[in-house]
Amino acid sequence: MTLFGYKLPGMSSLLLWGLLWEIIGQTGYTFFVPPLSEVFATLFEIIGTPAFLKAMSETAYAFFAGVFFAITIGIPTGIMMGKNRLLDELLLPWVNIFLSAPLTALVPVLMVLFGFGMKSIIITTTLFAIWIIILNARAGVMQINRSLIEMGRSFGATPLDAFYKIYFWAALPEILGGVRIGIIRAVKGVIIGQLLISIVGFGALFELYSSNFLMSHFWAVLIVLFAMAFTISELLAYLERRVSYYAAKR
Repeated sequence: MTLFGYKLPGMSSLLLWGLLWEIIGQTGYTFFVPPLSEVFATLFEIIGTPAFLKAMSETAYAFFAGVFFAITIGIPTGIMMGKNRLLDELLLPWVNIFLSAPLTALVPVLMVLFGFGMKSIIITTTLFAIWIIILNARAGVMQINRSLIEMGRSFGATPLDAFYKIYFWAALPEILGGVRIGIIRAVKGVIIGQLLISIVGFGALFELYSSNFLMSHFWAVLIVLFAMAFTISELLAYLERRVSYYAAKR
């Protein structure tokens, strides 16, 4: 960020938005936006309580389980679509449909099929994350230089060797990009699942605080959720930059 010709630190924009939030909250213009200082004070009050720790553990379990299934299913599927034209023509329309469709409409169907427990929440989280992972893995494979594949075959590489030693590593920049976006979508999926399927985790806290107009508590939990998603996203962005030389080698 640059201001009047001076380059400011990367977090300057967040500090400016935080200052604006504090000013609006102090004016008392709206009940729904308490001062940021009050939100952080509330966060430090509730962060060690048993209810908050229980909600965080439930949300983290559903989130990481959903992301795990999205990655372990999405990456191989995307790679196979990128290297097999028939499979790509069969699956690509459905992937595009589910990526663009409002997945919230599928939640009642998941509730009927899998019940009202944690299983449905994990499946919802997976469905929100998996489609962009598939498309990015597919795009990465389709940009691989064919000479790499021919070289692997000339040295006797089996299809399994080519899958793990050529396709995956050559498509890694796009795969990490898809995982990063998928994780951001998974945050939305896990909260929607906890609000619509079973009122547990952070979804239960959001429901409790909003119904009782405890807006500082509501924003405190939301900040924790955003901070978790932002941290994971930045970590993956760092890994993307570390492996970006693979794209040049292709």
